[in-house]
Amino acid sequence: MSDSKTVPGRILDGKVPSGPIEQRWDKHRFDMKLVNPANRRRYTVIVVGSGLAGGAAAATLGELGYNVKCFFYQDSARRAHSIAAQGGINAAKNYRNDGDSIFRLFYDTVKGGDFRARESNVYRLAQVSVNIIDQCVAQGVPFAREYGGYLDNRSFGGAQVSRTFYARGQTGQQLLIGAYQALSRQVAAGTVKLFPRTEMLDLVVVDGRARGIITRDMVTGKVERHVADAVVLGTGGYGNVFYLSTNAKGCNTTATWRAHRRGAFFANPCYTQIHPTCIPVTGDHQSKLTLMSESLRNDGRIWVPKKKGDTRAPQSIPESERDYYLENRYPSFGNLVPRDVASRNAKQVCDDGRGVGPGGLGVYLDFSDAIKRLGKKVIAERYGNLFDMYKQITGEDPYEVPMRIYPAIHYTMGGLWVDYNLQSNIPGLFVAGEANFSDHGANRLGASALMQGLADGYFVLPYTLSNFLAQIKPDGMGTDRAEFAQAEAEVTGRIKKLLSLNGKRTVDSFHRELGKLMWDECGMARNDAGLRKALARIPALREEFWQNVKVLGANEEMNQSLEKAGRVADFLELAELLCTDALNRTESCGGHFREESQTEEGEAKRDDASFSYVAAWGYTGNLAKPELNKEPLTFEYVHPSQRSYK
Repeated sequence: MSDSKTVPGRILDGKVPSGPIEQRWDKHRFDMKLVNPANRRRYTVIVVGSGLAGGAAAATLGELGYNVKCFFYQDSARRAHSIAAQGGINAAKNYRNDGDSIFRLFYDTVKGGDFRARESNVYRLAQVSVNIIDQCVAQGVPFAREYGGYLDNRSFGGAQVSRTFYARGQTGQQLLIGAYQALSRQVAAGTVKLFPRTEMLDLVVVDGRARGIITRDMVTGKVERHVADAVVLGTGGYGNVFYLSTNAKGCNTTATWRAHRRGAFFANPCYTQIHPTCIPVTGDHQSKLTLMSESLRNDGRIWVPKKKGDTRAPQSIPESERDYYLENRYPSFGNLVPRDVASRNAKQVCDDGRGVGPGGLGVYLDFSDAIKRLGKKVIAERYGNLFDMYKQITGEDPYEVPMRIYPAIHYTMGGLWVDYNLQSNIPGLFVAGEANFSDHGANRLGASALMQGLADGYFVLPYTLSNFLAQIKPDGMGTDRAEFAQAEAEVTGRIKKLLSLNGKRTVDSFHRELGKLMWDECGMARNDAGLRKALARIPALREEFWQNVKVLGANEEMNQSLEKAGRVADFLELAELLCTDALNRTESCGGHFREESQTEEGEAKRDDASFSYVAAWGYTGNLAKPELNKEPLTFEYVHPSQRSYK
């Protein structure tokens, strides 16, 4: 920014191994140090989060013989938000013999992320994807199968091959049950101890190294210290900063934001994903949105009326008066363009006055052709639970009338900065899954979230974290260190301050106002004026929160008002950094669409000369003046080009 108040930082090293990209991970694994099996029980690892990334990491580290303490705020590890993933998980198995390969999955992912991801991490992700499927099948995950017994695949946006493995529309749930099974085995073996209904409220750093966390028991309110030799965060993304999102209401940024305030760099916060296939907003009464899987775009056709303000029932609109706008504009990919492209196009036709449903904020996702071609039974086998969910929520039967969909906040590509080993800039702090920034660049391809979470947890962290532990000796440090006492005092002080506030506004009213501001000014499209407006309002809203919010109840009890207040307080800080990052990045790439930077056809226009870097922001103590550190991105194998899906 020309008038930026950011502090210039340093150039970061991603610690990527040398050599041909297809050999880097194998060579790196061999070069890493190992911990003797007999010595592993002497090390303790804290894992925060029990979803696919955290649960897989905890289970695998426990299987290796480490002492693992796994913390999560849900009442069961099986209720992590990974359970909500619907459509599938990518892997380069090439079962369809349609031209897929590890390199093509790597290529599609780098291109789909608009050339803003680290090549080596993405290649490793594609490489281990084939192992993930074998692991999950061995665990009993009931993937869909073809008549002959082979695992079935379907296609997803951003790819021209079928590489997505699925279990109807509940793939996340089935994969999470597999991970939970593995986790439960280690609980029974005594290597993993679970801490349900426990929220991490701070990170403890001793002598520059992550050594533990401060937690609050969400039932009793007890604040506790926990020490370890390393800490893993697998706590998901920050999409709920927008209030309305497809995330569970409990999803929050507290773990990663507290780590950021302790010195961990927050990378690319402006990279937030808008999912094109969401049930539209129906009114101010809503507190969350519901996702309809991207897999529906395989058989559903997306359209709007050609005429503005056409309020006829969809069955009354003849084919000649329908605009199948994705098929017309992107003939090669059609309805399977990547999420950012599909979302922006839906916004454009609705802004043009051709949206459908209440308020005109919707487009049709129509299955009539597929039902005629394949029969209702086949469609029900593929998407039955999704159709049932849609009917329950809207009262409309998608077998009879088209679904109405509209884009919504879904996933966040930004997260804590990590190197190739998934270690943050704080030694001993590792970050997995959606909580890190590393694999998706500026836009995540569908079915890649589950792939990354399981890759990190099952196949990457067990090597890289062991390599870290092999170079330190267990020192028997307790929680009586001054750093633990100080962190605990800060947590209890914050809790007391929140409970002492007796203002006139609810926590939800602040969250809703912040979310609307973020959606309006930093949502599907961003511009200089809007971002500056948001950056002027957020600090004022945050100040009002700390003066005028009303937090009910006491600490020594189950207190959801207190939980929400702490999380919204962190969102009010993260939001400022998110908008600062968006204002600083004066290019369009993936999910970050700056209106000032677009092609004549309205597509995202990158500025590779100025912005081929990861923006890794450091906390300076002044939210208005963060430190901008940069990791340069170089592309040896997939050369940046203007993305085209035509």
